[in-house]
Amino acid sequence: MTAPRSAREAGFLLAPPAGVGHLFATMKLRVILPALLLAMAAAPVRADEGMWLFSAPPRAQVKAKYGFELTDAWLEHLMKSSVRFNSGGSGSFVSADGLVITNHHVASDDIQKLSDERNNYLREGFLARTPAEERKAVDLELNVLQSIEDVTARVNAGVPAGLAGADAAAARRKVVAEIEKESLAKTGLRSDVVTLYQGGAYHLYRFKKYTDVRLVWAPEQQAAFFGGDPDNFEFPRFNLDAAVYRAYEDGKPARITNFLKWSAAGTKEGDLTFVSGHPGSTNRQFTLAELGFLRDVQYPYVVPRLKRLEVLLLSWGARAEENARRAKDDLFGIQNSRKVYDGRQAGLFSPAIMDPKAAAEAAFRRQAAGRPEGRDVEAAYGRIAEAVATQRRIYLRYRQLEGGHAFASDSFGLARNLLRAGDELPKPNGERLKEFGDARRESFELQLFSAKPIHADLETVMLTEALTILAELSGFNDPLVQKVLAGRSPANRAADLITGTQVRDVALRKRLHAGGAAAVKAANDPLIELARLVDAESRELRKQWEAAEETKQQAHAVIGRARFALEGPDRAPDATFTLRLSYGPVHGYEEGGRRIPAYTTIAGLYARNAEHRDREPFNLPARWLERKTALDAATPFNFVHTPDIIGGNSGSPVVNRAGEFVGIIFDGNIQSLVGDFAYEDTQARAISVDCRAIIEALRKVYRADALTGELLAGRRAN
Repeated sequence: MTAPRSAREAGFLLAPPAGVGHLFATMKLRVILPALLLAMAAAPVRADEGMWLFSAPPRAQVKAKYGFELTDAWLEHLMKSSVRFNSGGSGSFVSADGLVITNHHVASDDIQKLSDERNNYLREGFLARTPAEERKAVDLELNVLQSIEDVTARVNAGVPAGLAGADAAAARRKVVAEIEKESLAKTGLRSDVVTLYQGGAYHLYRFKKYTDVRLVWAPEQQAAFFGGDPDNFEFPRFNLDAAVYRAYEDGKPARITNFLKWSAAGTKEGDLTFVSGHPGSTNRQFTLAELGFLRDVQYPYVVPRLKRLEVLLLSWGARAEENARRAKDDLFGIQNSRKVYDGRQAGLFSPAIMDPKAAAEAAFRRQAAGRPEGRDVEAAYGRIAEAVATQRRIYLRYRQLEGGHAFASDSFGLARNLLRAGDELPKPNGERLKEFGDARRESFELQLFSAKPIHADLETVMLTEALTILAELSGFNDPLVQKVLAGRSPANRAADLITGTQVRDVALRKRLHAGGAAAVKAANDPLIELARLVDAESRELRKQWEAAEETKQQAHAVIGRARFALEGPDRAPDATFTLRLSYGPVHGYEEGGRRIPAYTTIAGLYARNAEHRDREPFNLPARWLERKTALDAATPFNFVHTPDIIGGNSGSPVVNRAGEFVGIIFDGNIQSLVGDFAYEDTQARAISVDCRAIIEALRKVYRADALTGELLAGRRAN
């Protein structure tokens, strides 16, 4: 799987991403990585590399290699058919009546929130046979990109020459807030200023927003994630990793002009495919200093933390079936992320990736040295190194306090948001923390007032572990640790806080938010007061972190201009969870001396199930076993192709030259895990669910005739 599926998981991952299967995958990665990366280092930049901006698509490359012209009309239709899930992931409109398809693992956060002790939709699946049965997601926001505007000049003009550090960061935050607020007032569209090329450019993205989104269909998780952790990031695969929602406006299904027509024929080996999705983040343009920070500081913290949380939730879930249900989505996300970070960390530890990066950086600096901007480029690298040194010093404390890892629980997140909203909203828009800006207010309140279930027992378990880690990292005698624990053990303190807080009451949150800082203070809520206790230091750490980020952005802008002068502008920026286009053919690969075909089939699913004697995680839901003979065994199930993807692309539509929906991205193979730092297409592959498998399953396993008909026709039957 390629993306966090919930805001909570994003927190686990340091958001701006061991069983037998994991052990095998890690050993396998260590075997293949050196040869794979050496091949990458020896090869020139490949024509299919890049997560391209829709405002700067790879027209020349696609035309030269594949003879296909990316017209403005084709691009606009695909752009406005593509959907971003703010919970993490991508999707697309597939009918004129608001149907949206994404991955099951993107939808699982919502499916979990809609489930309860009586209805476990993750385990049992869900199907609304009539519109009245469609279930509204409690706090889901979908964004559809409408336009892109380059605002680089205005953003940079808002930061006076010579201004640096915290003052420059504050000035940039102010002008960005002004741009976003003006755009929202003018267009009514969600408006986000996006940083590109690490600060080399700033673009204003405007989105149409949908917040009434209802679940229509989701298969059983065991069908969506057949093979579980052992098969995760592997191929061949047999996953029905798809789910369908419907967007509503004014209480009625949204009327959609731009949606993707469902392909009847699907794809074949060699067919050119395009992927339109929202890759989360990549670090391909990082300097050696920045990559060293990831290798030496960030990953040595995040990887053990993920493994520790995995063990914690496995143990807690094993105590009771209801525990397992409540923890399942969080556990799922942590296991997926742990495997991703294992792969990335292995890449950073390999000379085969770091040595070519070092050589490329040295070569660029030598080239730049002979040009008028040479001194500026060298100074820029020096400033980045200094900023990284600052971040190295504060990183762990910053992640614990401002990142919220010391208090990892939904309840603390609500408490902090109430506290800070009371303090921030009275300020002028441009002086607030960015998440409290006027342009983001509706999205913020959607999350703050969410009616999602929050389970006190799971919250206590998570907060206990978080407080324990805080004490371990900071030292038990650290003055702030002593104040946070208040003379109690982490377990007892967590229990006191979770049982004593009232922030899980939606009505109370609305009253406190409306009453502002005075009402929040008068509530005397223990968790809000804990947030207040750490807030001063948290804000100071954030100020230092953002000052360092501003320094890096200014320096990267200098490097970017020099790079454009030397290499031209034909380079896609690193991923930023904004809409991107990637492309490449359907193509198998070789691994361990054997050919891996591009497609799997339904017959292969049942063969793998039989091979493992229907034992978990290779067991099948009962209806799949009962209806086996009804299915066409030759139907393509999953396929691999070469588009450049990363976490966040989960749920991205795969389209053919005609712009028809032919599949949906749900994963990459294990060789693709180094894609955070570099792209290759010898073995690395994106993995998609075939459109033909989705229809075959809907028609014959789930007997969802109305939904099948709507997907194929592109509109609901009268």
